[in-house]
Amino acid sequence: MLSSDGIALFVILFIVFVFLGFYGARFRRGDLRGLNEWGLGGQRMGPWLLWVLVGADLYTAYTFVAIPSGVYGAGALYFYAVPYVALTFAIAVVTMPRLWVVSRNRGYITAVDFVKDRFNSRNLALAVALTGVVAELPYIALQIVGMQSVLTVMLLGVANVKTVTEVALIVAFIILAIFTFTSGLRGAALGAIMKDVLIFGSVIAVIVVVLVNWGGFTTAFASAPASYADLPSISIPKFWSLFFGSALALYLYPHAINGCLSASDKKSLRMSQALLPIYGVGLAMLALFGILLYGIPAALSIVKTSANGALTVPAIIITVLPGWGAGIALLAVFIGGLVPAAIMAIAAANLLTRNVVKEIYPKITPHGETQAAKWISAAVKFVALAFVFTVSTTYAVQLQLLGGVLIAQTLPAVFLGLYTRWLDGKALTVGWAVGIISGIYLVLDTNKFGILVSSLFNTPFGYLYIAILALGLNFLVAVVGTAVVRVTRFHREGIIPEEDLRRVRTGSPSAAVSTPITPVRAAPTGEAASD
Repeated sequence: MLSSDGIALFVILFIVFVFLGFYGARFRRGDLRGLNEWGLGGQRMGPWLLWVLVGADLYTAYTFVAIPSGVYGAGALYFYAVPYVALTFAIAVVTMPRLWVVSRNRGYITAVDFVKDRFNSRNLALAVALTGVVAELPYIALQIVGMQSVLTVMLLGVANVKTVTEVALIVAFIILAIFTFTSGLRGAALGAIMKDVLIFGSVIAVIVVVLVNWGGFTTAFASAPASYADLPSISIPKFWSLFFGSALALYLYPHAINGCLSASDKKSLRMSQALLPIYGVGLAMLALFGILLYGIPAALSIVKTSANGALTVPAIIITVLPGWGAGIALLAVFIGGLVPAAIMAIAAANLLTRNVVKEIYPKITPHGETQAAKWISAAVKFVALAFVFTVSTTYAVQLQLLGGVLIAQTLPAVFLGLYTRWLDGKALTVGWAVGIISGIYLVLDTNKFGILVSSLFNTPFGYLYIAILALGLNFLVAVVGTAVVRVTRFHREGIIPEEDLRRVRTGSPSAAVSTPITPVRAAPTGEAASD
């Protein structure tokens, strides 16, 4: 159990974090009654704040808990996360500035606003919106798993630790819901600064202490299973499909796009993305915590006794650092789950409000739109909390991989739509449906229709990440379907001029206005989108 001084420091720093969350309402003050101000921070995030915000958004409890847990349990295979982040930022540099430009020109709040106009299809837009919301739930749940692991280690030896942990999580999420409701993305941005400072400091402190007192990586690798240092040939297809599929999926998540659209300008967005690989160094170090564990007998005993790999990082922290240092480091991991959860819930709420509620009630006022988003954001957090109690957490990374299978099916509409208008909205919708259905079926089949423990499917080429397989079917159907629709002349053109994707127009409409988008009209027929 964490010492009394460590618990005291944990609580004090958590209070500071909560203060920053509420203070966000006053930071760069804007009219928080508008969805642009509440959900996108007024689109005034400069390069450094955007770097911290997107970094906090993407380097989550997935980084701090799931990957070290995977390395501890399976070795080199889970090091796929390192090339994954190297590739995903290259994808972001190619796609996100272009999406930001068209969004600024046309007053878009979400990527689905773009999809709707690009392909002149309400059905496709609705499909992409609902996919984004559903995919966020397991990702938010992963943040809760990280927080849960911190509390479990902190309270080791306490009677009814499971009940106490659940109550603490509920209280933390009530507080998170309240300050997100009042401050929106600004509150999360300030919390992200605190989180990143504490995380980087904690990682450096742990590595230095382990090097000095426990023999560092030499001792750890000598104590770990010899097979962990190598990637057997049977695991090579798993490795490349996991890193490639995850890299394709990351910037399709609503929270990643939401962070990018909050940029003040295109240059700030490019600069922030160029700096994000710095976080990748920390990711590599954290992944190796799964090996360091084998060189620290007391920490290894905690993980083995609990039979929970998600405790890897918290167990190392509480073992090697003094009480006060452990309190700081554990708080860093704890808010490392809270900050992304807040951003993800905001992004999901933006999607539901802007692209579902507004379609049903087109006369909703800008203020009503924002109020709906605030309440939806709170609801999403607690749905994810309930989700955690029904899913095994030993391999917590599977939660994120499940979301990746779903969100990857939006790639043709979002990423390809940024560079071509050839694809047809109806064909993309059918392709999406094929990808979603096949993805879910393959996940269920590979797990024998039982508890989720894997997102890999056995093929003639070896075990491959299901997101890649489902996306391949999706793309094939979309391309063939588009060819058929164009031949039969049932194709409906989108309404976005190509120049709106290339450069910001002078006097372009800001999303700050939060006014309804002009009904979509097809160029050849003049008919509003309705498919």
